[in-house]
Amino acid sequence: MSQRKMLQFSTGALLLLLPWFGGLVLGEISDDFSQCLDFFYNETPPNGIPAAGYQPICQRYKNRYHFASLYNRQHRAPLYSAYILSTADGKRPNNTWKYEPQLAFSRASPEMRSFYGNPPDQNVIESQAVLQDYKNSGYTKGHLNPSMHQKTMEDREATFTLTNIVPQRAGSNAGPWNGLEKEVLGKFKAYCNGSMYVITGALPYVTERRINNRVSVPEYMWSAYCCPSYSSSLPKSMKNFFPTYAAVGRNDPNSGEEIVPVNVKVKASVRGYDVRRMSLETLEGILAQRLGIRISLFHGQCQ
Repeated sequence: MSQRKMLQFSTGALLLLLPWFGGLVLGEISDDFSQCLDFFYNETPPNGIPAAGYQPICQRYKNRYHFASLYNRQHRAPLYSAYILSTADGKRPNNTWKYEPQLAFSRASPEMRSFYGNPPDQNVIESQAVLQDYKNSGYTKGHLNPSMHQKTMEDREATFTLTNIVPQRAGSNAGPWNGLEKEVLGKFKAYCNGSMYVITGALPYVTERRINNRVSVPEYMWSAYCCPSYSSSLPKSMKNFFPTYAAVGRNDPNSGEEIVPVNVKVKASVRGYDVRRMSLETLEGILAQRLGIRISLFHGQCQ
């Protein structure tokens, strides 16, 4: 069985993660990302994540796939979203939030659907996050695939689905994490000659926390990119950032500093939301330690 057709199943890792995972949802969207492999480097999703407990979603909007997300229905949040980065045309869209009908009904439309004018029924509420979960929660809706990393208006609108969202503190979302997103975009424009494949995800607390007793809150955000074709005349300062680059950002100012240290000299509004830049290998080591599984984000380490 090829990596393209199935996420590798690891029995030992699954036993470690059973408290974390729920049942696999086998909707019509995708059970193995086969409809949207183009969003992964070498058409290969991350290796090492047990299939049980997660729903691969090929994010479809206006009859086209725009990116991919690996969703945990029990925790009503994605583990990651994978996409190809582009330079945005125009401003951030004023767009309505959406949900995934097939998480609630396997035979529903494969198109994401707007909450506006469509109050979610109980099956939708049970299967995924809804807008009410975020109301007065103290958390913003944090994009994994950010609107600024997508080109066309439709591409950007497609990112406004709650299956691409995790609860993120405003100090992170509008602060250092936003700075990282702009930094990655800048490196893409300046040095990447071809496609840049990005995977951005959430790292849960060791002891899980939720908003509204429903949606899992990440303790950290993480992101990595793969740019296999890049400028042959990189300045020395950029040598370590290609072909891969990664980062982990704090989503809790009170977390320990073993993964991401705190700079106490920054302004109070963003203090404790630091972002640590690192190699792809270092990020994969952190994910392995916290999730109990060995993960390879990019096939062949993007070589």
